[in-house]
Amino acid sequence: MKFVDQAKIYIKAGDGGQGCVSFRREKFVPRGGPDGGDGGKGGDIIAVGSRSHRTLLDMKFNQHHVAKRGGQGEGSNRTGRNSSDVEIVVPLGTVIRDMETDELLADMTEDGQRVVIAKGGIGGKGNARFKSATNRAPRYAQGGLPGEEKTVLLELKLIADVGTVGFPNVGKSTLISSLSAARPKIADYPFTTLKPNLGVVSLGDYRTFVIADIPGLIEGAHLGAGMGTQFLRHIERTSILLHIIDISKDPFTGAWNDYKTINNELASFSAAVQTKPQIVVINKIDLTETKERLEEQIAIFENEGIRVFPISAVTGEGVKELIREISRELDEMKMNEEEA
Repeated sequence: MKFVDQAKIYIKAGDGGQGCVSFRREKFVPRGGPDGGDGGKGGDIIAVGSRSHRTLLDMKFNQHHVAKRGGQGEGSNRTGRNSSDVEIVVPLGTVIRDMETDELLADMTEDGQRVVIAKGGIGGKGNARFKSATNRAPRYAQGGLPGEEKTVLLELKLIADVGTVGFPNVGKSTLISSLSAARPKIADYPFTTLKPNLGVVSLGDYRTFVIADIPGLIEGAHLGAGMGTQFLRHIERTSILLHIIDISKDPFTGAWNDYKTINNELASFSAAVQTKPQIVVINKIDLTETKERLEEQIAIFENEGIRVFPISAVTGEGVKELIREISRELDEMKMNEEEA
């Protein structure tokens, strides 16, 4: 399954430098012998995971990454200069695969993680390395080994700050389209979203968070119903769950029942997912059916000590308050991580 953001790039590590053919020639030093130095190592291509990067957009516009070759060896047994490495900074959650072999080269899950995805060539040996009792004046040296060269596919999996959960057709895709520039396919039938979508939400002052539009779940999702296990797997990488509920539909089962059903699926799939912080949202408050039931349904959650955010993803009512709550929750989590 192909995910939200991807890019295909060409990478070429640096070739090793040429070894040197040289002979020591100094006054009063007859038959000085070979003194050609080795070539330098070519630069590696290194993938670096970064929490501050959110998309692979940079890779779309910069598709060629080539490291320099190592320096050539010199006389007096001087080794050529090693070439500097080329770093490719990618967002956390990026999976890097070789396009030709489908080999997994890297799965970038930690901030600052560094993985060599193309190794630079080793420098060739200078002629001083080939001196022997039977070959006192070798007039040859090695060429440097070529650096690795490949085309790789970068796929951004769902490491998002916020992941939406809920039944199909509760307005998750509509909400993510109103919060961000993401434009998922939206329609009024179940399972509109067949693959996750990411949206970047701006908080101002250059602060953002990433929200993942997870396709709708149904009862039995943890057993694979409705592609449930495939969708639930992506929720594991999110920090906060945005639990969206629609109380406008008939037959009306109640917001609390819907809430418990989805949480039972989360708990059955993974205890770690079930314990993630949740923000409960009742959507579609612009509809008459929702308005008639809203006060009663909110009271049920409040009796359980759960705050509910009523919103309309279509009109934008209540959305700013929801964004503020998400921002507050993320800031609190970040503070707790720094203190730990």
